[in-house]
Amino acid sequence: MSHERSMWDLWIERAKPVMPVIVIDDPDHAVPLAQALVEGGVRLLEITLRTAAGMQAISQIKRAVPEAIVGVGTVTSARQLEDALHRGAEFAVSPGSSPELLACAQEWGGPYLPGVATPTEVMQAREAGFRYQKFFPASAAGGTAMLKALAGPFADVAFCPTGGIGADNYRDYLALNNVFAVGGSWLTPKTAVSAQNWQALTSLAIAS
Repeated sequence: MSHERSMWDLWIERAKPVMPVIVIDDPDHAVPLAQALVEGGVRLLEITLRTAAGMQAISQIKRAVPEAIVGVGTVTSARQLEDALHRGAEFAVSPGSSPELLACAQEWGGPYLPGVATPTEVMQAREAGFRYQKFFPASAAGGTAMLKALAGPFADVAFCPTGGIGADNYRDYLALNNVFAVGGSWLTPKTAVSAQNWQALTSLAIAS
């Protein structure tokens, strides 16, 4: 890894190395959900664009929960990235990458995790200047065994694995030297969010 400190390193020092992959169906849930996670010590919040409420949720959380580090996830185009940044997103995550998206992220220069699943994709993202990457879908792409294999040829790359990661196995990923954080939806179960059981989310965050 570069001796230069990255924003990811600095953020992890101030928050837990777990990043909830958040799907917002109801915009009214965005702020209390974020507040519940922050109260439990989880501050890196990836708001996905899997629903129409995602962009609005980024703006709302950015305004109302200053303790949160708000990012945008499931970014698949340069236009989405630009829109999310305009709304206040501080970092971005994508399930894969494209030349257009990599170029847009390069021009922005902020913390961006391109999605990778193979050595070729790791090389392409690294050549574009991104040494912090999202390993996705982690479980389907080989899990901890694959990450251990990638550590040899890519000692200067750190990963945030997501996909198939939950309360029962996330610590196995965090134990790897080339993993700086993990992402998953276990911190925001749909049943608790639908019931607006925010204390349940805080409890999950504290336990993580």
